[in-house]
Amino acid sequence: MSAAHNTAVSFETDLLERRRQWRTARLSLPLRTDEDVVYLRKHVREHAVAIGLSLVDQTKLVTAASELARNTIKYGGGGDVHLDDLLDGLKKGIGLLFVDNGPGIPDLDLALRDGYTTGGGLGLGLSGSKRLCDEFEIDTRPGEGTAVSVVKWKR
Repeated sequence: MSAAHNTAVSFETDLLERRRQWRTARLSLPLRTDEDVVYLRKHVREHAVAIGLSLVDQTKLVTAASELARNTIKYGGGGDVHLDDLLDGLKKGIGLLFVDNGPGIPDLDLALRDGYTTGGGLGLGLSGSKRLCDEFEIDTRPGEGTAVSVVKWKR
């Protein structure tokens, strides 16, 4: 994890409190470096194993977390991620909320299309993450920032 977490993310979004009634724990981590992405992947895997996600669902969630974390760093200039343990009745899940103060996404519909990229990659980060998770939401405002929320529920 990066030593410096001195830049607080101030992007205001309703997604920060979404699913609050189901949250049993929240771990907040900075996303500034590749080392932070590795640290996040480790935590996501540990939480996924702890609630009994299948190996396939663990892999899907860790992959989505990695993609969204890298987007937060590359396009948002760094930010924070909130890892939530969720419990809805007897249903357990993991929620991830990525928040940055970056430039926002000017054309969200375009950004969610497979193959669209501004960074030279495959253009599957947002759209791929959406397919890998059970729930997916974005709040973005040009000039203010972006928040991306994903949830994976135990089946």
